[in-house]
Amino acid sequence: MMKNLLAVDDLEQSFGGVMALAGVGFQVPEGLIYAVIGPNGAGKTTLFNNLCGFCQPSSGSIRFDGHELRGLPTHRIAALGIARTFQNLQLFFNMTVLENVMVGCHLRAKTDLLTAALRLPRVRREEQRLREWASEALELCNLMDRAAQPAGSLPYGLMKRVEIARALAAHPRLLLLDEPAAGLNDTETLALRELIARIRATGVTVLLVEHHMPLVMNVSDRLLVLDYGSVLAEGTPAEIQVDPRVVAAYLGGAVRYAV
Repeated sequence: MMKNLLAVDDLEQSFGGVMALAGVGFQVPEGLIYAVIGPNGAGKTTLFNNLCGFCQPSSGSIRFDGHELRGLPTHRIAALGIARTFQNLQLFFNMTVLENVMVGCHLRAKTDLLTAALRLPRVRREEQRLREWASEALELCNLMDRAAQPAGSLPYGLMKRVEIARALAAHPRLLLLDEPAAGLNDTETLALRELIARIRATGVTVLLVEHHMPLVMNVSDRLLVLDYGSVLAEGTPAEIQVDPRVVAAYLGGAVRYAV
């Protein structure tokens, strides 16, 4: 029996009287690719923001490997082993690809400001370790040949992979991907699908928010469907595709995707 890495129970989030999440609950077993889908405004990004501590839920519980996340600041949640990407690019465009990914290692660094300013030998040793960890993430994302290029010079699809590599450099146990296929062409989306599968193969659990249904249905083990902030359905891709409530609210017809 698989262990649940993430357990969300009765999560609610309101903004000025508008209920963005209403009693959302689900569990993500360790080692799975778990997708969250739903129409625009369903509460998907709000859910991610709650999981990462970017905004605090009005009520409910979020437990990650037994730790209650509600009320914790973002850096504490990240240190427990959760990393995320964003819908919109959050790169340092004038820095190299390697430097951008090294930023993701900062939680694993132990050098304080004074030691760094003095450039003591251990600072150089740690910087080398950070480069090695960042390089491992670049290798996984097939970006090592771009390491020395400015991030802003890359095609859009590769920029999105840099963001994923930076999140992986933190060595997360749970990786949150917020619409990673947005803006990608078919070739880039196929490469993304293969990358997500490779990430899972390393032992990282993936929680995916995405509108690209062929990608979702082919890469995910289980899906959660949100509608107006509430859970509409939960199940395997095959089950979700034929759920009449999901078809009516989101899929828009009896469309079947190969799974």
